[in-house]
Amino acid sequence: MAEKLRQAVTFLPLKDLRYADTAPQGHTWFMSSMYDTHEEGEVQYQQFPSESSKGRLLCLKGKETHDGSWNSYALAWPEALPINATLLKGLTFVSYNHYNYDNIWHGLSAMVPFVSWHRRNGCESPSRWILYHWGELRLNMSPWLKILIEATFGGAPYIENFEGVNDSQPVCFEKSVVMRHNEGGMSRDRRIETYDLMRCRAKVYCNLSLEGRIAEVNKQGLPVIGMTLFMRTGPRSFKNESAVIGIFEKECAKIDGCRLMVAYSNNLTFCEQVKLMSLTDILASPHGAQLTNLFLMDKNSSVMEFFPKGWLKLAGVGQYVYHWMASWSGMRHQGAWRDPNGDECPYGEDDRRCMSIYKTGKIGLNETYFTEWAKKVLNEVKIKKLEEAAANKTNASASICACG
Repeated sequence: MAEKLRQAVTFLPLKDLRYADTAPQGHTWFMSSMYDTHEEGEVQYQQFPSESSKGRLLCLKGKETHDGSWNSYALAWPEALPINATLLKGLTFVSYNHYNYDNIWHGLSAMVPFVSWHRRNGCESPSRWILYHWGELRLNMSPWLKILIEATFGGAPYIENFEGVNDSQPVCFEKSVVMRHNEGGMSRDRRIETYDLMRCRAKVYCNLSLEGRIAEVNKQGLPVIGMTLFMRTGPRSFKNESAVIGIFEKECAKIDGCRLMVAYSNNLTFCEQVKLMSLTDILASPHGAQLTNLFLMDKNSSVMEFFPKGWLKLAGVGQYVYHWMASWSGMRHQGAWRDPNGDECPYGEDDRRCMSIYKTGKIGLNETYFTEWAKKVLNEVKIKKLEEAAANKTNASASICACG
């Protein structure tokens, strides 16, 4: 009987072209014959073996990096694995990402559901990660994401490349968890718990205090307000950086305890970024991947965002990711300034082709608006911190580093 079952294992394409028009929705075109387990407010996932798989294990075949329809998957009973199959022990995380693992926002979005699963399953950590993009095998991720995974799971991620396995040889997994919807389906409470865990683990990894920003005071005993201008170079940088810095510097100087920091995301190590965010109550930055660091600030910190011309009409819903992320991680998004001026588009400003011009545009300034905006946010944060200090409130909690 085992031999018959072994012969009967059927492999299907990882990338099902029938769903090409709706690839990110529903089942997705990745492992399209499988249904997710989804409890209300929790991540959508598949686990093998499980009751829904009738005790069967996940098996994969192929290591194609250019056409996911050439890679395939199947389910098999442990006693009847496919012919010539290799069984890999331990827990395997299988990630499907419709975007990529190089951009730190897209990579983090793919990682979040695994952290949530890890948190709610006794802190069980994977022996390996298998990364897919449109069913195509990916062999790397951004260094920032690798270190965040190392901090969160207590060890550097091993990214499986199936070295020594030929394209026709099946590989099966003793235990595997598959995510293919990023953080979709998670409630806000569940996301906040997940970001709490990552923030806490990142601080521990970088040997930083867990006491929180509320504890820091200046020489006069007033709470310190950390305001950070997180700059970009090249696309979406400010046209006149010194003028922008001057505006925020001037308003910061009017608030006792305000400390302005100017930093560039492209020359900071991971732990330097974690430290900078741990000292930041107000993060002001152009729209871009560097804003992904916002979840590393203490909860209830503030975010101010800047856009070049043309994004509102043409950039789609993706332009709101940091607005969403602020909500998901317990931050306060204090609005966005959108430059009405910029490069002209030869096709007319509403033409979608203009986005290729606007995407990399630079950002100007409006001194009056920036001054009033900075003043408003600084005063709000000052009042909040004074109230918290009077109540002797603290964000400190080592318990959020633990799994529950």
